[in-house]
Amino acid sequence: MKNTVLIPTYRRPQDLSRCLLALQVQTKPVDQIIVVIRDTDKETWQFLAEFPAHNLPIQTLTVTSPGVVAALNTGLAAVTGDIVSITDDDAAPHPDWIEKLNTHFMADSCIGAVGGRDWVHQNNKLEDGSQAIVGKLQWFGRVIGNHHLGVGQAREVDVLKGVNMSFRQIAIKQMHFDQRMRGTGAQVHFEMAFTLALKRVGWKIIYDPQVAVNHYPAQRFDEDQRHNFNEIAFINLVHNETLALLNYLSPLRQFIFLFWAILVGTRDSLGFIQWLRLLPSQGQLAGKKWLASLRGRWQGWQTYQQCRIEP
Repeated sequence: MKNTVLIPTYRRPQDLSRCLLALQVQTKPVDQIIVVIRDTDKETWQFLAEFPAHNLPIQTLTVTSPGVVAALNTGLAAVTGDIVSITDDDAAPHPDWIEKLNTHFMADSCIGAVGGRDWVHQNNKLEDGSQAIVGKLQWFGRVIGNHHLGVGQAREVDVLKGVNMSFRQIAIKQMHFDQRMRGTGAQVHFEMAFTLALKRVGWKIIYDPQVAVNHYPAQRFDEDQRHNFNEIAFINLVHNETLALLNYLSPLRQFIFLFWAILVGTRDSLGFIQWLRLLPSQGQLAGKKWLASLRGRWQGWQTYQQCRIEP
């Protein structure tokens, strides 16, 4: 079983170096490493020209469009492996990452995707914790993530996290990452749209906490800055979430989801009740988030209605 690792990168050569060094010490060697780089990213091109590959099978590809979706679709077109594993440039897979992924794919031919835990390191501190419920879509449309805190046995889930997800090539050969996802960098929830589309056609999706990467969330060079409110990024996030879920849910569940999302919502995609809950502590910021969430919901619905596509 041949393995390809796909890494989209942008202006983070030091993080990319750590990622590539982690791939050098895999207990099962990688057969192909595809690094997709923006054409304007001179510092990363310079880094790779000087990087001591030590027989790593690195293939570099150029992308001219901004955003992770364009980068990943460019990479998918060049995959030669039976399994394609995707990680971020600011992550470092554990040495047995590829080996454990392969164990799952070899055990069950109905498994289309496998993901695992990303151990998050923030400011030299490990974000520890444990959650049994990971990557699940509740019946009314709420998505529970917790991929960075998952514990327990391997189990079926609904969605994976982009920093640690792998796919059987024959399962996704007719698919692409949804180009309707908004944003010029992270394009939050792009992986939700992709994994839900895979699940919709009947493939099993597995989450195993033992399939792990270390994750060092790095600076983003777009409107979506971590831990800071940006209206455009917030609208994009809610738009992408709305579109991904509408594309997956049945008409009845679509109605239930939109009703719940507008009335209640979550901390990341506010509904009316979440706005009331956050108002005492966040004041005007809560109002800005609520209005941005409403705009994102409306725009997500419009995109869904205007351009329904099969992934």
